[in-house]
Amino acid sequence: MAADSKAVTAVLDCIPQQEPFRFIDEILKLEADAIVSTYRFKEDEYFYGGHFPGLPITPGVILIETMAQTGVVALGIHQLLSQGFEPLQIRRMKPLFAFADRVEFSGVVSPGERVTVRGRKEYFRRGNLKSSITIENEAGETVCSGLLTGAGVQIDA
Repeated sequence: MAADSKAVTAVLDCIPQQEPFRFIDEILKLEADAIVSTYRFKEDEYFYGGHFPGLPITPGVILIETMAQTGVVALGIHQLLSQGFEPLQIRRMKPLFAFADRVEFSGVVSPGERVTVRGRKEYFRRGNLKSSITIENEAGETVCSGLLTGAGVQIDA
Protein backbone atom coordinates (compact mmCIF):
# COMPACT_ATOMS: atom_id res chain seq x y z
CA MET A 1 0.00 0.00 0.00
CA ALA A 2 1.45 3.37 -0.98
CA ALA A 3 1.68 6.10 1.61
CA ASP A 4 -0.25 9.30 1.42
CA SER A 5 1.36 12.51 0.29
CA LYS A 6 1.42 13.86 3.86
CA ALA A 7 3.66 10.98 5.02
CA VAL A 8 5.93 11.40 1.98
CA THR A 9 6.22 15.16 2.58
CA ALA A 10 7.05 14.59 6.26
CA VAL A 11 9.85 12.17 5.33
CA LEU A 12 11.28 14.44 2.61
CA ASP A 13 11.23 17.42 4.98
CA CYS A 14 13.35 15.53 7.52
CA ILE A 15 16.05 14.22 5.18
CA PRO A 16 19.25 16.08 6.11
CA GLN A 17 21.02 15.74 2.74
CA GLN A 18 20.40 18.74 0.51
CA GLU A 19 21.42 19.96 -2.94
CA PRO A 20 23.87 19.27 -4.41
CA PHE A 21 24.08 16.03 -2.42
CA ARG A 22 20.45 14.87 -2.25
CA PHE A 23 19.73 11.99 -4.59
CA ILE A 24 15.96 11.69 -4.15
CA ASP A 25 13.59 13.59 -6.45
CA GLU A 26 10.39 11.87 -5.36
CA ILE A 27 9.12 9.02 -3.24
CA LEU A 28 6.66 6.87 -5.18
CA LYS A 29 5.88 4.27 -2.52
CA LEU A 30 6.24 4.36 1.25
CA GLU A 31 5.18 1.42 3.38
CA ALA A 32 6.07 0.19 6.85
CA ASP A 33 8.91 -1.97 5.52
CA ALA A 34 9.50 -0.72 1.98
CA ILE A 35 10.17 2.39 -0.07
CA VAL A 36 10.54 3.30 -3.75
CA SER A 37 12.06 6.58 -4.95
CA THR A 38 13.39 8.09 -8.14
CA TYR A 39 16.25 10.40 -9.01
CA ARG A 40 17.41 11.85 -12.32
CA PHE A 41 21.17 12.36 -12.44
CA LYS A 42 21.55 15.80 -13.96
CA GLU A 43 23.97 16.11 -16.84
CA ASP A 44 25.87 18.84 -14.97
CA GLU A 45 26.36 16.96 -11.66
CA TYR A 46 29.64 18.15 -10.14
CA PHE A 47 31.30 14.71 -10.23
CA TYR A 48 30.93 14.02 -13.96
CA GLY A 49 33.72 16.41 -14.94
CA GLY A 50 36.34 14.11 -13.45
CA HIS A 51 34.61 10.72 -13.65
CA PHE A 52 35.56 10.27 -16.47
CA PRO A 53 36.49 13.11 -18.83
CA GLY A 54 34.99 12.39 -22.23
CA LEU A 55 32.99 9.40 -20.95
CA PRO A 56 31.13 10.43 -17.80
CA ILE A 57 29.48 7.77 -15.65
CA THR A 58 28.04 7.99 -12.15
CA PRO A 59 30.66 6.91 -9.57
CA GLY A 60 29.90 3.77 -7.57
CA VAL A 61 30.19 5.64 -4.28
CA ILE A 62 27.45 8.01 -5.47
CA LEU A 63 25.24 5.04 -6.34
CA ILE A 64 25.81 3.65 -2.83
CA GLU A 65 24.93 7.06 -1.38
CA THR A 66 21.79 7.14 -3.54
CA MET A 67 20.76 3.73 -2.19
CA ALA A 68 21.50 4.81 1.40
CA GLN A 69 19.48 8.03 1.16
CA THR A 70 16.37 6.11 0.13
CA GLY A 71 16.71 2.71 1.77
CA VAL A 72 18.31 3.76 5.04
CA VAL A 73 17.75 7.50 5.64
CA ALA A 74 14.24 8.02 4.20
CA LEU A 75 12.95 4.62 5.29
CA GLY A 76 14.54 5.13 8.72
CA ILE A 77 12.83 8.50 9.09
CA HIS A 78 9.54 6.83 8.19
CA GLN A 79 10.19 4.21 10.87
CA LEU A 80 10.86 6.92 13.48
CA LEU A 81 7.80 8.98 12.51
CA SER A 82 5.69 5.82 12.77
CA GLN A 83 7.03 5.29 16.31
CA GLY A 84 5.88 8.74 17.37
CA PHE A 85 9.08 10.74 17.02
CA GLU A 86 8.47 14.39 16.21
CA PRO A 87 10.00 15.93 13.07
CA LEU A 88 12.10 18.31 15.22
CA GLN A 89 13.62 15.34 17.07
CA ILE A 90 14.44 13.65 13.78
CA ARG A 91 15.97 16.82 12.28
CA ARG A 92 18.40 16.91 15.21
CA MET A 93 19.65 13.47 14.21
CA LYS A 94 22.27 12.90 11.59
CA PRO A 95 22.41 9.60 9.75
CA LEU A 96 25.67 7.71 10.03
CA PHE A 97 26.45 5.11 7.43
CA ALA A 98 27.56 2.00 9.29
CA PHE A 99 28.00 -0.90 6.92
CA ALA A 100 27.74 -1.98 3.28
CA ASP A 101 27.54 -5.66 2.44
CA ARG A 102 27.21 -7.56 -0.82
CA VAL A 103 27.27 -4.39 -2.93
CA GLU A 104 27.32 -5.31 -6.59
CA PHE A 105 27.50 -3.12 -9.67
CA SER A 106 25.93 -4.70 -12.74
CA GLY A 107 25.59 -1.67 -14.99
CA VAL A 108 26.36 2.01 -15.34
CA VAL A 109 24.29 5.14 -14.83
CA SER A 110 24.92 7.89 -17.35
CA PRO A 111 24.34 11.64 -17.03
CA GLY A 112 20.67 12.48 -17.55
CA GLU A 113 19.48 9.00 -16.60
CA ARG A 114 16.55 8.51 -14.22
CA VAL A 115 16.91 5.68 -11.73
CA THR A 116 14.44 3.94 -9.45
CA VAL A 117 15.61 2.97 -5.97
CA ARG A 118 13.85 0.17 -4.09
CA GLY A 119 14.51 -0.49 -0.42
CA ARG A 120 13.15 -3.18 1.89
CA LYS A 121 13.75 -3.24 5.63
CA GLU A 122 15.67 -6.28 6.86
CA TYR A 123 15.56 -5.10 10.48
CA PHE A 124 15.21 -1.97 12.60
CA ARG A 125 16.51 -2.46 16.13
CA ARG A 126 18.52 -0.50 18.68
CA GLY A 127 18.43 2.48 16.35
CA ASN A 128 20.02 0.60 13.45
CA LEU A 129 18.27 0.05 10.14
CA LYS A 130 19.50 -2.60 7.72
CA SER A 131 17.92 -2.59 4.26
CA SER A 132 18.20 -4.54 1.06
CA ILE A 133 18.36 -1.95 -1.72
CA THR A 134 18.51 -1.93 -5.51
CA ILE A 135 18.87 0.72 -8.19
CA GLU A 136 17.21 0.13 -11.55
CA ASN A 137 17.79 2.07 -14.76
CA GLU A 138 15.01 3.34 -17.00
CA ALA A 139 14.83 -0.06 -18.73
CA GLY A 140 14.09 -1.71 -15.37
CA GLU A 141 17.49 -3.42 -15.20
CA THR A 142 19.28 -3.58 -11.84
CA VAL A 143 22.52 -1.60 -12.01
CA CYS A 144 23.47 -1.71 -8.32
CA SER A 145 22.35 -3.64 -5.24
CA GLY A 146 23.41 -4.32 -1.69
CA LEU A 147 22.63 -4.51 2.01
CA LEU A 148 23.24 -1.20 3.80
CA THR A 149 23.07 -0.36 7.48
CA GLY A 150 22.90 3.02 9.19
CA ALA A 151 21.85 4.72 12.37
CA GLY A 152 20.58 8.13 13.40
CA VAL A 153 22.79 9.94 15.89
CA GLN A 154 21.37 12.74 18.05
CA ILE A 155 23.08 16.09 17.46
CA ASP A 156 22.46 18.87 19.97
CA ALA A 157 21.61 22.03 18.09
